[in-house]
Amino acid sequence: MNGAVLVALAATIGNFLQGWDNATIAGAVVYIKKELALDASVEGLVVAMSLIGATLVTTCSGSIADSIGRRPMLIMSSMLYFLSGLIMLWSPNVYVLLIARLLDGFGIGLAVTLVPLYISETAPSEIRGSLNTLPQFTGSGGMFLAYCMIFGMSLMTAPSWRLMLGVLSIPSLIYFVLVVLYLPESPRWLVSKGRMVEAKQVLQKLRGIEDVSGEMALLVEGLAVGIEPSIEEYIIGPANELTDDQDLATDKDHIKLYGPEEGLSWVAKPVTGQSSLALVSRQGSMVQQSVPLMDPLVTLFGSVHENLPDTGSMRSMLFPNFGSMISTMDPHVKDDHWDEESLQREGDDYPSDVGADSDDNLQSPLISRQTTAVETVVPHPHGSTLSVRRHSSLMQGNAGEGVGSMGIGGGWQLAWKWSEREGEDGTKEGGFKRIYLHQEAGPGSRRGSLVSVPGGDIPEDGEFIQAAALVSQPALYSKELMDQHPVGPAMVHPSETASKGPSWAALLEPGVKRALIVGIGIQILQQFSGINGVMYYTPQILEQAGVGVLLSNFGIASDSASFLISALTNFLMLPSVAIAMRFMDVAGRRSLLLYTIPVLILSLICLVIGNTVNLGSVAHAVVSTICVILYFCFFVTGYGPIPNILCSEIFPTRVRGLCIAICALVFWICDVIVTYTLPVMLNSIGLSGVFGIYAIVCVISWIFVFLRVPETKGMPLEVITEFFAVGARQAAIAKHE
Repeated sequence: MNGAVLVALAATIGNFLQGWDNATIAGAVVYIKKELALDASVEGLVVAMSLIGATLVTTCSGSIADSIGRRPMLIMSSMLYFLSGLIMLWSPNVYVLLIARLLDGFGIGLAVTLVPLYISETAPSEIRGSLNTLPQFTGSGGMFLAYCMIFGMSLMTAPSWRLMLGVLSIPSLIYFVLVVLYLPESPRWLVSKGRMVEAKQVLQKLRGIEDVSGEMALLVEGLAVGIEPSIEEYIIGPANELTDDQDLATDKDHIKLYGPEEGLSWVAKPVTGQSSLALVSRQGSMVQQSVPLMDPLVTLFGSVHENLPDTGSMRSMLFPNFGSMISTMDPHVKDDHWDEESLQREGDDYPSDVGADSDDNLQSPLISRQTTAVETVVPHPHGSTLSVRRHSSLMQGNAGEGVGSMGIGGGWQLAWKWSEREGEDGTKEGGFKRIYLHQEAGPGSRRGSLVSVPGGDIPEDGEFIQAAALVSQPALYSKELMDQHPVGPAMVHPSETASKGPSWAALLEPGVKRALIVGIGIQILQQFSGINGVMYYTPQILEQAGVGVLLSNFGIASDSASFLISALTNFLMLPSVAIAMRFMDVAGRRSLLLYTIPVLILSLICLVIGNTVNLGSVAHAVVSTICVILYFCFFVTGYGPIPNILCSEIFPTRVRGLCIAICALVFWICDVIVTYTLPVMLNSIGLSGVFGIYAIVCVISWIFVFLRVPETKGMPLEVITEFFAVGARQAAIAKHE
């Protein structure tokens, strides 16, 4: 994971530059308006020009990123930062300065939109949230360092605003070099374009291991959200405990799983009877029934996280032994009905990288050289088989270490199921299904969990586990192939499924629409939750608290004192962001929002009271200072980074860039609205009225998060999008019932 961490750190330099720019223009504008004799409107335009540029570039950044890749757009962002810094250093007049600020805004817009997307697509699911909190940390760090620089320069006899703004070109040059020489292209984007060998090499670099076949298969499945996804549940245990071979041969519902040791196998037996899964699928959980407006998706996602097996238990160790669950052909089975590629390799010991790697050789990227043996089972005439890869290097840990997860992250495993039957003319017909398996806890499931198996289905005193499964059509098993009634699991090449550009029609898919509601909604509410107003008011509050008087006693001028106060304010954010990084993948995104937003509400209410009731100057200063510090600290712990994290996780690969750009565009538009309406609101309803409105918005935000925002921690991106599709389908079924 060190590779993914270093790549994320390098990518977030773009956010560092955004924070740096925000701070430098706030300080430099004090000297710009004096030298160039600007009126208030032009002064505001100089500051807002980067905001305008970011808004404009966001309208097309997502679709372009989906077409040409994430890395070229990050390179362009670094070049725009560098170019704008040089022009601002030279700026002979306000018109050139405005052009430079516009270019700077283009760089900011690309970085803010694409860095969270890039990190989500390269990070392991277990630490994706923590790494995606880095942009918030580096942005706050950039503002802190920039304010320190401006404070130091303000102590000079003749501070140069051109130098303040032009220094941006130095870190942007470092950013450019790192992006060009170190950052790889997103492996998910590479797979979406059929560049399998490149994607495999990038994954090996990011993960630090040779065998990345399991994750490669996951990325391939992310090319399309499954058609008619459904949720099933199984009991998995040793074959001799759940059934016998004769029953397995005649029961089409049983699925046989092969383990890493010879002669060791399990059987996945479907759960019969009423269970809590059916309740979730049809009506939501019992918890949801008491909250009529809650989205079923929230319950569906929550059930995954609340029903994890105990660490170190027998059941937590049994599931990983199934390996990466890469389904492959048995090389020793000669069957005239299988595909031509398999017949050409029937003499091989195992599917391996024979000859040079090629994007046309699907076996090459999906099955690593580390695989020394493959165990599959030929489908029964009327049954179904789920095959598992054996002897993967992922299964081989150091002596004395416990067996880790062999799946695709977050306790999930990827598999495929081939079912076939006799057709009317005697030929074999079948269907290919993709399965995301997730181990559940024991039968004593909590209310609202995915699996609560009736006791009659569980063998007494047996080694077994429970698993929930998301079942749908694989990405590479196309509708055209289904219409041709294939006799085996024939697949198309990923490049044939990759669209030439982002499809706007995909935005109308039920799962994507529900994800857009979540993404757009949380971006709007975040902007109207008061962060801009509190930042605007902070210097005044700290001045009232006596900080300005204290600094003036040291001979520091008022302008310099305001810069130092702003630096201290941003410094307070850094420990809070570090706390958010620690808990983002532990407590989760939803939990952090639900626990931190109430503190924002309380802080804003106290600010309203402090500005309405006459508490005395000292008491007012103390209360206001405490409220502002609490607001900042809890905002950057939850509401600051999480909207961008969620937006980078909940959309399918093929339209992820486009959807994130839509959410980012909403973000920038709301930022413009809040920035330009704040002075008007202050003049009309006063500070108490403004903070009162922000408190109301925070209450609405908490309700929205509680009812609509699911928990996505630790889940692979492809599973998240599949859940949205399942939830949308279940909601549509419930609506028509």
